[in-house]
Parts: sequence; structure tokens; C-alpha cells
Amino acid sequence: MFFDSLVFLLLTWLREEKQSRRLILLIVFIALLLDNMLLTVVVPIIPSYLYSVDDEAAQSVQNHSMSPLSPSGTFQSIVSLYDNTTHLTGLSPQMSTASPMTPAPTSVTPPQNKSDCPKADDQLLNENVKVGLLFASKATVQLITNPFIGPLTNRIGYQIPMFAGFCIMFVSTLMFAFSSSYTLLFLARSLQGVGSSCSSVAGMGMLASVYSDDEERGNAIGIALGGLAMGVLVGPPFGSVMYEFVGKTAPFLILAVLAVLDGALQLFVLQPSKVEPESQKGTSLITLMKDPYILIAAGSICFANMAIAMLEPALPIWMMETMCPRKWQLGVAFVPASISYLIGTNIFAVLAHKMGRWLCSLIGMLLVGISIICVPLAKDIYGLIVPNFGVGFAIGMVDSSMMPIMGYLVDLRHVSVYGSVYAIADVAFCMGFAFGPSAGGVIARSIGFPWLMTIIGVVDILFAPLCFLLRNPPANEEKMVRPHNMSSINSTYITFIPVYSLSNTAY
Repeated sequence: MFFDSLVFLLLTWLREEKQSRRLILLIVFIALLLDNMLLTVVVPIIPSYLYSVDDEAAQSVQNHSMSPLSPSGTFQSIVSLYDNTTHLTGLSPQMSTASPMTPAPTSVTPPQNKSDCPKADDQLLNENVKVGLLFASKATVQLITNPFIGPLTNRIGYQIPMFAGFCIMFVSTLMFAFSSSYTLLFLARSLQGVGSSCSSVAGMGMLASVYSDDEERGNAIGIALGGLAMGVLVGPPFGSVMYEFVGKTAPFLILAVLAVLDGALQLFVLQPSKVEPESQKGTSLITLMKDPYILIAAGSICFANMAIAMLEPALPIWMMETMCPRKWQLGVAFVPASISYLIGTNIFAVLAHKMGRWLCSLIGMLLVGISIICVPLAKDIYGLIVPNFGVGFAIGMVDSSMMPIMGYLVDLRHVSVYGSVYAIADVAFCMGFAFGPSAGGVIARSIGFPWLMTIIGVVDILFAPLCFLLRNPPANEEKMVRPHNMSSINSTYITFIPVYSLSNTAY
């Protein structure tokens, strides 16, 4: 009875809030949450899982090569308690031997778990490259897909791409659950990139269109990025704990169930069968990419997130080399960064508008660089808390500042249609997560993890001063004149032009 009443109240609330901006914000929040949980849940699972699979294969080959006399490639010992001798099986009857043997000790200390404390050999170092390429495949495919999704949303609206992203994400999650080979895991990760492109571009564009006021838009995008932060926060510890105590399949099945619930909510609210193109033609993707101010904002997003993108595949392997951690600790190491990212996006979603988003991003880039350089100084898992916290908090500062400013730049300098500009923002995000793991794995294998962190830290510090150019970007002259010369102007311009073009607000 209670459950029925709860369902009835929920359905009633959904009907009343069907056209509410808050419900659209909730849908985008959940979509980003699930996408980034799937993105990060594999971080502690894949390096350990692939190492264990490769180690078993290597041991099998080694045992087979060391046992040429046995058809099966192995020997077994049978101890006779009668005459205290041992017999070897797996040989022909003529080669069976018996030899005196001292009594076995009463207790044997079990060896330490090799998957928890592997030796730092070539096999483990090669995992840097394999894991890096696997992690980068998602962002690479997403990077290729984004230029098509942005203009597509201008033609058919945001609802259909948003729902398509859910469907693809669901299939990818099931593939992760039941794949056991590197090839299938690589394919699942790549397929996730297509779904993530649809969800991210359509979701951010939808929020920018329904929240027309810039301050409200910044707050809404900050809340949506909170879903991203929650996914990043929950994913690694959830994946590592479930992997150690339940198995590889369980976390992905749980995510698949949550994805189905999100899909049902999208069907009820967004009605993705409707095609709703934008009322005006947006600025072309090429024109937007030539805008230097958009490129600076995109570069901030790219290089800030490249730091954590390089850290994700390389840190667990470095910990396995130097700290001998338990499996669950490989994911827990990312918790400080996830918590601080959540804090940073929520604080600076409001504060960045008041202090100046350019200044917030500049400080964030400097803090990312300093924190990431300090990561290799840690001697144990507790030493990772402060630098990882600084990395997450700083990236939260950059993302919560630059995502709203992308919409602001379009309103100020171009046509207020947002699919293409958020495709560029997502391309920048994906470039960080595509180049970061793939190049980071090679660099970590060649010159070591500490030098990898130093390189990306210096890059972030050197890029930071460019954010000063976003302090007061010039407006498009045509958009400044049009409100005074035209009587039938789109309401979007009426909302934004007096605020941005004629004010002296420092951004």
C-alpha cells in the first residue's frame, strides 16, 4: 500500500512538473551521473583485471614450456603416508620414481596475493600502454562524434539525441559486464563514447536554451556538473569495492538498472519521438572554432581535465609498483579528487559569476598544475589525499567557470543557438581524455610516472595566463546595433544584449 501511494505521488509530481526546467535539469543531472559513473567505475577494475588475465596467461605458457615430458604440461605429487615416499604423476610408468621425503610441515604461510602486490616488471609496465589506450578509446570516439552531434541538435532538437545516448550507454554497460577479453572491453569503451557524446552535447545545449539568464544558467550548469562530479566521486570506490568482494560483472549490472530508470524518465518527460528544430539557424561550427575566445575557454577545459585523464590510468599502476595496495585502495585513492570536484563545482557555480569567471579559471589552472606535480611525492595512500584533493577542486573551478562562459560567448558574439558551442566544449573535454591516457601511458612507461605528472603540471601553469583574455571579450558589433534598429527581434537577443553588450561586467 505504501509503495503504491509513493508511485502515485511520484507520477502526479511528474505530470505537474512535466514542462518544468527543474525536471529537465534533473534528467541532465542523472544522465551525466550515470555516464561518469561508467567512465570511472572501470578505473580501479581494468588495470588489476587485465594484469591478472595477462599474468595467468603468462604463467600458463611458462608452465607449459617447462614441462616437455608431460602431455598435459604439469606434474603432480602424491605423498604416500605408508612408506613416506612421493610419486610423480604425469609420466609414463617406466619413469615413475619414488624418493624419500621428509614430513611436510604442519603449517604453511600462504603467499601474498600477486594481484595486490605485483612485481614491477616489463609485464606491469606494459599495462600502462594497454590501459591508457583502452581508457582513451572512449574519448577518441566521442571526439570524432561531437562535430556531428552539435549541428544535428540544431536540426532535430535535443530530445532524440539525448534518448539515443541513453540507449547506446545501456548497451555499452552490458558489454562491460560480460566481456572478458581486451578486444571486447575496448569495443565497449569506444561505444560508450558515442552515447556520451549524445548525452553531453544535447544535455548542455538543452540547459543553455531553457535557462536564458546568465546567472541562472551558470547555477544550472553547476548543478548538472554536480552530477558529473557525483559520478566521478562514486565510480572508483564503488567499482573497486564491488570488484574485490562481488566480482567484475556486478557493478556494471547495477549501472544498467539505473540507466533503464533514467530512460523511462526521459520517455515520460522529453517525448523523444518529436523533432523540434531550433527557430533560427545557428553559427556554423567552423566559425565558432575560429573564435579565439572560444578556443581559450576550450583550451582551459582541455588541459585542466587532461591532468586527471593522465592520472586515472597511470596512478593505479604506479601504486601497484610502489605501495603494494589492496584492490579496493586503487579506487579509494581517487575519492579526495572526486569529493573536492563536487565541492568546487557547487561553490564556484555561484561564486565565479561574482568574482569573474576568467579569474576563477586562471586560479584553477595554476592550482591544477601545482597539485598534479605534488602527486608523485606521496609515499603511501594517505600521502595522495592532499594533492588529489587539490586536483579535483581546481578542475571543478575551471569547469564551473568555462562551461557557462561558452554559452555567454555565443550570446555575445554569435547566434544564440548552443548545440555547436557545447559540441566544441565537449570536444575540448574529450581531447583531454583522449590524448591524456594514450600519451600518458607511453610517457609513464618511457620516463616514469613522476615526470609524466611534472609535464602536465607545467603545461597547465603555462596556459593559465591566457584566461586573462576572457576578462572582457568584445561583442559582435552587429548584435550591439540590432536591438535598436529592428523592432521584430528574437526574444533571446532582448534578454541578453542589454546585459552583456552594454554593461561593464568583468567576466
